[in-house]
Amino acid sequence: MKTNFVKVSVYSLAAVLALAVGACNSSANRPQVQPVRPVQPQVQPQNFGPVLLQDGTCSEQAPAVAMTIDAGIGECDLVRLKGKPPTDVLIGESGRGGRETQVLYAEPTGRELYFFINNKLDRTVK
Repeated sequence: MKTNFVKVSVYSLAAVLALAVGACNSSANRPQVQPVRPVQPQVQPQNFGPVLLQDGTCSEQAPAVAMTIDAGIGECDLVRLKGKPPTDVLIGESGRGGRETQVLYAEPTGRELYFFINNKLDRTVK
């Protein structure tokens, strides 16, 4: 008789555990989790000062700041120092909403390509 009692107790314990595990896994007992959309930072339009337009002209009158073509000069300073409009201007967007501009001059000695980031000369390829 003792073995039957042990068998009944083991089966009873197994049934109680199955109910407890089932209750833990049911969605009725879990709090509802709402998906959260990441907050997009509000990017304010940046003012880079006078910049080149697609046709190679300046967006506004630029003060003569630079005296030589060096890293850090502005797009309009380059055109002023070269003394003529560029052959081609490509304007795009860099990461984080910045401005990226490529200015091409086809010179008799070869092509010169000027890369600007946020209206500052970054590098030159000749």
